[in-house]
Amino acid sequence: MEPLDEIVLTGLTVFGRHGVYDHERENGQEFTIDLLLTMSLRAAAASDDVVDTVHYGELAEKVAAVVAGEPVNLIETLAERIADVALADSRVQFATVTVHKPHAPIALTFSDVAVTVRRARSTEKDTP
Repeated sequence: MEPLDEIVLTGLTVFGRHGVYDHERENGQEFTIDLLLTMSLRAAAASDDVVDTVHYGELAEKVAAVVAGEPVNLIETLAERIADVALADSRVQFATVTVHKPHAPIALTFSDVAVTVRRARSTEKDTP
């Protein structure tokens, strides 16, 4: 098996209404997303054509739509939904998603709270 390559999108900041508490849902807050896709970029490098890779601009839009979309209680759930979006492209073998919630309702001084999920392409999902 040939070594895989990576596409990295970091610091995508989107307003969302996720959280366990009512005030988090009502007021909302910014979430920051880091995304690492593992896949072969050999075809894209050879063709020099964006159709042979994951278009990171389009990916950012899809991820932003998830973050700005239906509220969830946990950032673990949000990270899972984002991983599903990344793995929807059959060329992506692995997706690592970190959801940062720097304004989490914690009554102590902190700089960030984050959850990272790592997901691999499931062969079960890929079969029709």
